[in-house]
Amino acid sequence: MSLEISPGARDALSAWVDHMRALDGAADNTLTAYARDVTTFLAFQAGHRGGPMGLTQIGAIRTPDMRAWMADQRLRGTGPRSVARHLSAVKSFIRWLSEREGFDPTAVLSTRAPKFRKPLPRPVSQGAAKDLIATVGLQSETPWIAARDVAVVTVLYGCGLRISESLGLTGGDAPLADVLRIRGKGGKERIVPVLPAARDAVNRYVAACPFDLEIDGPLFRGARGGPLNGRIVAGVMARARMQLGLPSSATPHALRHSFATHLLEAGGDLRSIQELLGHASLSTTQAYTAVDQVHLMETYARAHPHGR
Repeated sequence: MSLEISPGARDALSAWVDHMRALDGAADNTLTAYARDVTTFLAFQAGHRGGPMGLTQIGAIRTPDMRAWMADQRLRGTGPRSVARHLSAVKSFIRWLSEREGFDPTAVLSTRAPKFRKPLPRPVSQGAAKDLIATVGLQSETPWIAARDVAVVTVLYGCGLRISESLGLTGGDAPLADVLRIRGKGGKERIVPVLPAARDAVNRYVAACPFDLEIDGPLFRGARGGPLNGRIVAGVMARARMQLGLPSSATPHALRHSFATHLLEAGGDLRSIQELLGHASLSTTQAYTAVDQVHLMETYARAHPHGR
């Protein structure tokens, strides 16, 4: 490494780490990772540029050099999140060094990190979804609470609702009609069909609930009569999945994901599923599908006949 990074550059890197420690109070492990990221970057640049990296050479890094480094990261199979972390450390060091040495850091600071999607919850199988609903009903010894939990989970899976949308239903929505008018993100309305299983589950809950369900009040109530908290639903799901041996990814939101996946597996049209989920973009709906690529493309072709 001594042949790749000059003593002056090593001293600057050490001074930067000390600066980060004093300024941000970062943990030693974090600072070690930052230093490793920058050292690896400078070592690459030394090989790419054909000579050791001193302060002058660092100040002369240009856009093609950054592109070469990013390409090398991809070839090594480095994931988008890791590349973003490496780039963040490099930018921080170069920004600090440019203020100290007086060079233009634009080429480095303007480099964009690769985009990455937030991981989506994995869908559960149709059989596992049915088992979850049944097991959720065994988590409370209070009959009306058990009926409530089953109703909420059945609506999540059977209608593809977000947890906030399910808990946003009011007493005026019961008994559930053939379709629900749901106001989702951004105030956008959509029409969602109601499966008989969801309607029956809600009816059983309403009949057992000890509280008056006012038209404008929440449909799903907590143990003391207030609005049901989403954390309660998550907790019930957690206990049920533990009993069934399901992974931690089997969350309330995963049921919405499962709803979309199972519809697509059954030959559902992407555009129709997009409308049912309330997605503004078709690409978002595609991200919610976990079927094989061939099936996905066949369905996409049916949704876009002019693109074939």
